[in-house]
Amino acid sequence: MGAVKTEADVESPSSTNTLDTPAPGEVISGIAVGDIDGRETLWARLESSVGRYGVEQRGNERVLEDDKEDTSAYKLGAVVKDRDKPLSMCSSLVTPFTMGAIAVPVLGLGFVDSALIIVLVSFVGALPVALFCCFGAKFGLRQMVLSRLFFGHYMSKLLAVIQIIVCIIWTSINAVVGAQLFHAVNPSVPGWAAILLTILLSFFLGLFGYKVIHAYERWAWLPCMTVLLITMGVFASSGRFNSLLPLSTEPAEVSSVLSYSSGIWSYMAGWASFAADYSVYQPSSGSLAPVFLWSFAGLFIPTLLGAAVTTATIHEKDYLAAYSDAGIGGLLAAVLRPVLGRFGDFCIVVLALSMVANTCATLYSVSFSLQALGRATQRIPRFLWTVVAVGVCVAIAVPAYDSFATWLSNIVLVLGYFTPLYVGVMLPEHFVFRRSFSVYQAENFDKPEALPPGYVASLAFGIGVVGVALGMAQTWYTGPISRLCGDGGDVGFLLGLGFPLVSYLILRPLETRSFGR
Repeated sequence: MGAVKTEADVESPSSTNTLDTPAPGEVISGIAVGDIDGRETLWARLESSVGRYGVEQRGNERVLEDDKEDTSAYKLGAVVKDRDKPLSMCSSLVTPFTMGAIAVPVLGLGFVDSALIIVLVSFVGALPVALFCCFGAKFGLRQMVLSRLFFGHYMSKLLAVIQIIVCIIWTSINAVVGAQLFHAVNPSVPGWAAILLTILLSFFLGLFGYKVIHAYERWAWLPCMTVLLITMGVFASSGRFNSLLPLSTEPAEVSSVLSYSSGIWSYMAGWASFAADYSVYQPSSGSLAPVFLWSFAGLFIPTLLGAAVTTATIHEKDYLAAYSDAGIGGLLAAVLRPVLGRFGDFCIVVLALSMVANTCATLYSVSFSLQALGRATQRIPRFLWTVVAVGVCVAIAVPAYDSFATWLSNIVLVLGYFTPLYVGVMLPEHFVFRRSFSVYQAENFDKPEALPPGYVASLAFGIGVVGVALGMAQTWYTGPISRLCGDGGDVGFLLGLGFPLVSYLILRPLETRSFGR
């Protein structure tokens, strides 16, 4: 009869086999693989079966130092880039390109102010991403499990629910962008078919897990880097770049700058709530600086290119028509096809396939967030949650395809409000009250009584929601503070960061004195 291992057994360095097929009785995804009371469970048999084909079986349990076999720090940058996050910037340049592209036609900015926002805000946004990558390496905990060290056992479940929604929506957004690129090459390709292709390719990578994702990201940047350089060269030589596009005037400029800053920061920092998922197999001695530099470079370069190309839509009718007809795919086709012909179409197909680098990462992360909801969901193998996520993403992305421009400009900011609320609690806890990685007791990640109570973290998070409501600016709602900022500039991300940070600094000492943790 196989024995079910205890918590102590799970925490011993020899109790897990990293990504390999588990031994009988080994704990994977929070349950024992083998038999329980003499009866092998359905989940155990299923997980053992797929493990023979290389599907990653490790769930949310902690990765200990002896299990950390990934020593290539540059690969970390490839996944935490764009989230998804070596030269990570080119594992998929399309999503950051899209973020750059909304500056001119959607928000009415010029290139100069767009470029300044992209560089400065991306720099700030990369900081929490790099920090939480280091947390993953230090403690070997996935991001939503890591959140328990700050928010407590129960509040972290709510965070996992929000993270599930974020993962699903971002996967859908990226799938739609990929479909637009396929449509630009061949308009007869239905949007739903292109979406299915992108999501199913991503599903394959997310299904097999960490090793396969990192192997893919390790090489995927090479063709994308090549296409990035080709696109830059073709557009620069076209003479259509309008670097002197007039800036908006007050108060419209204030509104646009604030809203675009919010979007860029939200996208860049948004990978903070995924980051540790892709660093748990990194050695704990890793440096923060390389991760930050890869993450920063990975976003701001293609984002700048997106802003530059869309300046041509103001006075060039063919660019505007291409953008209106097929979105980002049409715009890239307008740049590449007249000069490169069929090779230009090939470049666009490469970019479309590069969207897999983003969607596989979010599909992979959503499975851990689902497992973090409780013991019942943790018993279900990780790869099955990936299957469920694929079905939901397809159901969202297909109907969203025809109204994507409006959908993107609205949803990106709404999703982004979660990150400042999340970071606003974790930053003061680490830098003010903990001050060192050595004081955390990561071994208590699954012991509610040993974790912070989470009352103050929950209250600070709620206060941050109030700040967001006061400062947000959406087509369907504009907060009272936002109305004071130009024509309704979005300051929800600033208040969503500031309100919880300040309230946590004030209230956390009271909680510590009352509960001792």
